[in-house]
Amino acid sequence: QVQLVESGGGSVQAGGSLRLSCAASGRTFSSYAMAWFRQAPGKEREFVSAISWSGVNTYYADSVKGRFIISRDNAKNAGYLQMNSLKPEDTALYYCAAVPEYRVRYYRDAAQYESWGQGTEVTVSS
Repeated sequence: QVQLVESGGGSVQAGGSLRLSCAASGRTFSSYAMAWFRQAPGKEREFVSAISWSGVNTYYADSVKGRFIISRDNAKNAGYLQMNSLKPEDTALYYCAAVPEYRVRYYRDAAQYESWGQGTEVTVSS
């Protein structure tokens, strides 16, 4: 497994931007698919975005499509989530997750991911 550490969370006003980072270590990150999930207080964890090992294929939840951009830099063993036009409903604890690409059947399914970070908190005020 890879070990994942998120950073970049914080508090912003609605309409603002944040860039989350996910640093990976321990195995060959370049062979892993990566995703971002989030969990708001009192709500279930939900899929936000995913990216294939090569970065060619990306996936987004409808709620963030057009506002968030997922990317990765395999040379730096890192993944990113650029969040623009933030809304109060984006407030949550954001997690990055990873799984060897060959094991992925459905990128949006949290159960498929074997490595998880500790989360970084994002708060958007109106």
